[in-house]
Amino acid sequence: MMELNNRGLENKEQWEKAGYALPKFDREKVTAATKENPYWIHFGAGNIFKAFQANVVQNLLNEGVLDRGLVVAEGYDYEIIEKMNRPHDDYTILVTLKADGNVEKTVVGSVVESCILDSQMQEEYDRLKEIFSKDSLQMASFTITEKGYSIVNGKGELLPAVAEDFEKGPEKPASYIGKVASLLYTRFVSGEKPIAMVSMDNCSHNGDKLYGAVNAFAKEWSERGLAKEGFLDYINNKEKVSFPWSMIDKITPRPDASVEEILSKDGIAGLEPVITSKNTYVAGFVNAEECEYLVIEDAFPNGRPALEKGGIIFTDRETVDKVEKMKVCTCLNPLHTALAVYGCLLGYTSIWKEMKDEQLSKMVETIGYVEGLPVVVDPGVLKPREFIDTVLNVRIPNPFMPDTPQRIATDTSQKLAIRFGETIKAYKAEGKDLSQLKLIPLVFAGWLRYLMAVDDAGKTFELSSDPLLDSVCPVVAPFKEMAAKGGEISAKELDGALKSILENAKIFGVNLYEVGMAETVCGYLSEMLAGPGSIRKTLVKYVNKKCE
Repeated sequence: MMELNNRGLENKEQWEKAGYALPKFDREKVTAATKENPYWIHFGAGNIFKAFQANVVQNLLNEGVLDRGLVVAEGYDYEIIEKMNRPHDDYTILVTLKADGNVEKTVVGSVVESCILDSQMQEEYDRLKEIFSKDSLQMASFTITEKGYSIVNGKGELLPAVAEDFEKGPEKPASYIGKVASLLYTRFVSGEKPIAMVSMDNCSHNGDKLYGAVNAFAKEWSERGLAKEGFLDYINNKEKVSFPWSMIDKITPRPDASVEEILSKDGIAGLEPVITSKNTYVAGFVNAEECEYLVIEDAFPNGRPALEKGGIIFTDRETVDKVEKMKVCTCLNPLHTALAVYGCLLGYTSIWKEMKDEQLSKMVETIGYVEGLPVVVDPGVLKPREFIDTVLNVRIPNPFMPDTPQRIATDTSQKLAIRFGETIKAYKAEGKDLSQLKLIPLVFAGWLRYLMAVDDAGKTFELSSDPLLDSVCPVVAPFKEMAAKGGEISAKELDGALKSILENAKIFGVNLYEVGMAETVCGYLSEMLAGPGSIRKTLVKYVNKKCE
């Protein structure tokens, strides 16, 4: 049996014989150099980091472009470090699932130190303070999810830990961003040393979210006299501390049982997934697609590593914004959401299988190429048509990517405004005929039908979590029985019953009445309420008609 740790990897021949690509650099030497002069610390020891950033650094270490590796810190779920990173000596296995059926297995060893971001653990926190005091540190990056930057609850009230940290100062904060701000304070008092704070989370204008949260702490501590004079100015001096925007895109589903089986058959022991007390699902491996994009605003006051040699794109803030809009509003996210809604309605449990469905594949092709591309934001550094080509021909149809419409359908009410509303607004702004948009309203109608939690066979299913379910489901509830058994209802009747949703610009990005789309949506929906099989009939009628 093979083990994923320093001792287990001494037998390189055994690993290579089993088809694993191993680190080609002197890890002992790289570890020593990194600990002495760290240049990059990453917060968030999750799957995207293991599959993307860590692998980019490994490739550059293999090529001799870099001579130091990565430090990773976890500030939410400490068990990831305790039960996964350290037992495996910070190694992980990246399993790249390619669309052509090939499986690429890589032992990634670029992470050479793992830290726990807990101010109550003195030794751990002292080490982090030491890292943040180093002249060599150029960047701290983050994949902690959008929620990680929040310092208030849904009502706009300060989270208890944040309120306490505001009062007690930077010595031993408990909140995530409080701890990050505390480490920046350490860097400030050690000589106002420059650093780039790079959010790599998949959310709009991510750098601003990180800045806003950190600045709130700096402001409170400064005003309360809990931080030395000049700290707030330091955080707001772009030549000292920058908060670049970035756009990241790589699908990394949670570690899959089928992948675990592949590794187990290869004779690797100890890779069983662990579910932590915080319900994080982690393993000694990560599975991911081959495609990846990371575009970062080039604002690094202390310099940066040559990551462009590893495929990362550095550009200006405006271009990052355009890349994000291209992806989120046209080239990927709308297509995913359309497949998620109709996948749930038609009983699919795999996204890739939907691309073998004639109507669903034509639907997303039309939404992307015909309805979206005419108003797409072109960032220049990536070509929109090529991006969609890759999404529709390589990424979504990949049979080895274990992604589900049910997962992607999560929080759909929060996504429609950006993923489709921006296209509608662009048509309006450019004076284009909004009646050309036939399938975007079909997605809206599909979502309303989805909210009834009855599929096309008349069977009930569980809705994915969404913050608006409690307010929108009661509105569509009167039609649930019709969805299951069938019936006749006019578009006009639906229009009257669903007005509170259809006019809600927060959901769709526009008031559907004002853009003349409410009638179309209700027309589609009335046809989808004619009983079992009516959703498929509606798709056949309108998708095929649009694509002829």
